[in-house]
Formats: sequence, C-alpha cells, structure tokens
Amino acid sequence: MDRPVTTLFMLMSVDGKISTGSTDELDFGRDLPRLPGVREGLHQYYEIEQTTDLWSFNTGRVQAKMGVNEKKMPEKTPVSFALLDNHHLSEHGVRYFAARSRQAVIITSNPSHPAFHVPAENLHIIYQEEPSLKDALRRLKSECGCDRLTVQSGGSVNSLFLREKLLDYVDIVMAPVLIGGRDTSTMIDGPSLKSVNELQNAGILRLEKCFVLEDSYIRLQYRVIG
Repeated sequence: MDRPVTTLFMLMSVDGKISTGSTDELDFGRDLPRLPGVREGLHQYYEIEQTTDLWSFNTGRVQAKMGVNEKKMPEKTPVSFALLDNHHLSEHGVRYFAARSRQAVIITSNPSHPAFHVPAENLHIIYQEEPSLKDALRRLKSECGCDRLTVQSGGSVNSLFLREKLLDYVDIVMAPVLIGGRDTSTMIDGPSLKSVNELQNAGILRLEKCFVLEDSYIRLQYRVIG
C-alpha cells in the first residue's frame, strides 16, 4: 500500500453526533463532563485514545476550536500530528504542534500559511496547489515515514476519507447520550448520496470486536471491506 493504514477513531453519541451542537462554542470535550450519567464513563475514551497509532490526523479547524492558537507551549509527546489546514491555525498554533509532536506535518494549499514562517526542525509542510487527500496520504508515508494513521478530524473531512476509499478501520466509542439537531456535526458529514448509483461510495463495514464498557459506554471496532 502506498499510503498509511488508516483508522477513523471517534467519540460519538448514540445518534451519531460528534459535537453537542452546531456552533464552535459547543464541544464534546467541554460539554460531556457537565452531563450526569455521561461524564462518569468519559475517561474510558481518553484512556483508549492513548493506545491509538503514533500518528494522528486532524484539522486546523478542530484544533483552533480546542484553543491551540492561545494555549501555552506543551511538553513533547511521542505522537506525530498531521494537520489539514488552510487558515485556522495561527503561527502560535503551528509552534504549539511543533513543540508537542515528534513530527508535525501541515497539509495546506495556502501559499501564505503561517507554517512557512516557523523554523522548527520537526515541522514538515505538504503544500498542494490542488488539494488531494489521497496524494497527501501518499506523501505522508513516503516523505515522513507514516505507516499507520489514526484519523480524528471533523465530519466534513471524514467524508472525504470515506468517499475516496481511504479508510481501512473504524473504531467508535459510543457515549450514552442523544444530542439531536439537523445541523449538529455527525461522524460523516459532507454531501449526501443522491442516487442509487452513488451507493458505491458508501462504506461497508464488518464488525470485528465489540466491548461493553462501564457506565453504559460501548466500543465498536470495524474493518472497512468496501
């Protein structure tokens, strides 16, 4: 395979939501700890997250929402991060990930991205005049040595992985909560399928493992077979 083996790893509600609402002020990480009956088992997701691949794929939008453009510089971790971003990360946000990561990779089609002004030895920029997730993954493997990648991006980018057949595994931790809301982000957003012919772009999964966790949480592990 000329790209990394990918695993979509997400925390979601029973109705498939990955946020508590449709605005950036609402977020699972901030809001689920406020909900009795949900907060008690939330630690299990973070504990499982610590066992995922040593390469993590995310987006600048999600990370900006989590405050990396204002956070203090972190300690170094053994995890490498690949971030798809055109305009959400500031120069401080890029420096934050360079400080945190073993390797930090910015994937961008913005020739003026702040990453070009950060002189960090562990920072690599994958610049694309025309955005291509497939090409970015190939370069991530060939140029950066990424063999396995955990995807933790938002619903719109997750849909690109799905439609372009770039997912190999799906690993879901399901929280015992219903969120609802037509405009609240789900695990897979992006354009909807509109015809029977487009069903070939659906992801067909085979369940490999199922774990009943504490406090009504569930973990489901699938292999993508089509």
